[in-house]
Amino acid sequence: MGELTFPEPLPGDEIVLLRPWRELDIPVVLASMNDPLLREFTSPSENPDPEAETRGFFIAQEEYRLRGEALNFAFADPADDTVVLGGGSVYDVDTGLARAAVGYWVAPQARGRGVATHAVRLMARWAFSELGTARLELTCSPDNIASQRVAERSGFVREGVLRSYLPFKGRRRDSVMFSLLPGELR
Repeated sequence: MGELTFPEPLPGDEIVLLRPWRELDIPVVLASMNDPLLREFTSPSENPDPEAETRGFFIAQEEYRLRGEALNFAFADPADDTVVLGGGSVYDVDTGLARAAVGYWVAPQARGRGVATHAVRLMARWAFSELGTARLELTCSPDNIASQRVAERSGFVREGVLRSYLPFKGRRRDSVMFSLLPGELR
C-alpha cells in the first residue's frame, strides 16, 4: 500500500477529535511523557534531549505514514483542537493480510473522561472502512487494567497472554492480546 492519508473530515465526536500532530503539540507530549503512569507502561528514553527526541518521533511517524505503515493521531479537544488530550495510532498496517494494530495514551489531565475509548473506536472505524482491515489488534501489559478496560469497552475480545512478547526495560514482558473484527465495534 502507498501512503496513508488523514481522513477528511477528521474523525471526531463530542469527546475527542483525531487530527495530525503539530509542532505546537511538543510541550504537551513532553509533559505527558514525564507522567509516572505513562512511564510505567512505556520504555524510558535514554535521549538527553527529550525535545529533539519528540521532534524525531514526529519525523518518524511521517515516514511511516508515507510508507503506508502507520497513521499517528493527536487526540484533541473537539471544542478547542489546540488542547491535546493524548495520542494514538493505527500501526503495523498490512493491507495484504488486512490486519493492523492500534495503540494509544492519554494525558494525565484528560483521564477518566472516555478519551481513550472514544479515540480507539474512531481509529477502528477508520481502519475498517478506509484500510479494509479484517482484524485489528491491541496489546497491553497484563498490569495495565485501564487499557484492558478500554479494549473491552470498544468491543475487542481478549485472546490470551503472549508470553515474553517484547523487550521492556532490560527484560522481556508479557502482553495481553486483544482483537476486533468488523461488526464487533461498539
